[in-house]
Amino acid sequence: MPDFRRVTDDLSVAPQITVADVAEAARLGFRTLISNRPDGEEPGQPTAREIAAAAADAGLPFYHIPVRGAPTPEQVEATRLLLQEAETPVLAFCRSGTRSIVTWSICQATSGAMDRGDLVALGRAAGYDLSGVLGA
Repeated sequence: MPDFRRVTDDLSVAPQITVADVAEAARLGFRTLISNRPDGEEPGQPTAREIAAAAADAGLPFYHIPVRGAPTPEQVEATRLLLQEAETPVLAFCRSGTRSIVTWSICQATSGAMDRGDLVALGRAAGYDLSGVLGA
C-alpha cells in the first residue's frame, strides 16, 4: 500500500511513488500529481517521464517541479501558481515527501494563506517536522 500522507483536504504528500501507485492514487480520488524529485537521484527510481505516462493513462495531470535541497523562490512560486489552478486533491511526492511538504508549506506561509504554527502542526500530523523550515 502506498504511503500517501494527508496534510489537508486538498493536499497529500508521499515518499517516492511507483508507476503502479499512480493508478492507486487515481482510484483513491487524487486529481493532480506533482513530482518534486529530480530524475536520477538514486538507481532504480522511476523517472518523471515514466510517472507522467502512468498519470496520463490514469487521466491525472502531472507536473514536475524538481527540487534539490531547499526549494528556490522560483520553485515555490511555480508551486503556488500550480496549486491555484490544480484540481484537488493533489498528491505531491519526492524521495521522502519532505521536499514536497516543505515547498507547499513555504507557499502557504509566504502567501499568508496559513499561519506558520498551523503549518508546523499539519506537518507534524503527517510525520514531518517543519519547525526548522518555518521558524515556528
